[in-house]
Amino acid sequence: MDEIKKEDIKQEVFDLYDDYAHSRINRRDFVQKLSVYAVGGLTVTSLMSFLMPDYQGAIQVEAGNPRIKSEYIYYQSPKGGGKIKALLSMPASGKKKLGGVVVVHENRGLNPHIEDVARRAALAGFVSIAPDALTPLGGYPGTDDEGRELQSKRDRNEMLEDFIAAYDYLKDSKSCNGKVGVVGFCFGGWIANMMAVRIPDLAASVPFYGGQAPTEDVPKIQAPLLLHYAEHDERVNAGWPEYEKALKEHEKEYTAYLYPNTNHGFHNDTTPRYDKEAATLAWSRTIDFFKEKLR
Repeated sequence: MDEIKKEDIKQEVFDLYDDYAHSRINRRDFVQKLSVYAVGGLTVTSLMSFLMPDYQGAIQVEAGNPRIKSEYIYYQSPKGGGKIKALLSMPASGKKKLGGVVVVHENRGLNPHIEDVARRAALAGFVSIAPDALTPLGGYPGTDDEGRELQSKRDRNEMLEDFIAAYDYLKDSKSCNGKVGVVGFCFGGWIANMMAVRIPDLAASVPFYGGQAPTEDVPKIQAPLLLHYAEHDERVNAGWPEYEKALKEHEKEYTAYLYPNTNHGFHNDTTPRYDKEAATLAWSRTIDFFKEKLR
């Protein structure tokens, strides 16, 4: 068969992959259910290969890009996992203090894609920190399957403490102007919502298709929110109406976008769920939002 194209794949296949990517089904069940769609020249092997992330082929900002400085550092998370590894990135030139951005990974640790996103934020003029919540378990293991398994062993509220500690580290950094925001994807989207609840002086929060904070916690939110949702992400979107209702009732500052004909993970350019038009627009809106709020 010719090279598989995104438009050749039924929505049910993307929904099935979403179940697998979020550990709602195991690999064996995923392969078995995927076989139903191995028709018309498609094979399970070709479908699996098509759906799995291609990290090297999607890097936008190389680690050695001369326009940025990027290094691994460790910081302390006393209420979380202890000593946490993170990628710290910033523009290579200029002595001016910059707004800070905490970049929060998905449900599988600090993989090459999230490191790339952190470098993109630095290239846009911010100092970014991208923690690896898997550090207490040895760090991102090199594959997403293993990463998901490891992350499932950590308590998510303890991981939240790790990202709050990253906020504290970045805010006090000599390179930061004291204004810090957060952007998170999937699991990281939930973290971004919860950091808005937990941190009174958080300057901005940008959850990408992330689970919402409990509505009873909405009164605690002080940070302006920019929320990105995917049209076909029924699981995450189910919580939005009540969340928006609470945001309105408590007069919170927020802007929400629903991107047509997109799936959960549409910003991740390493998998076929990626939607270039939506991802480009959402990232542009995110950077503009940070430029406004983190000055």
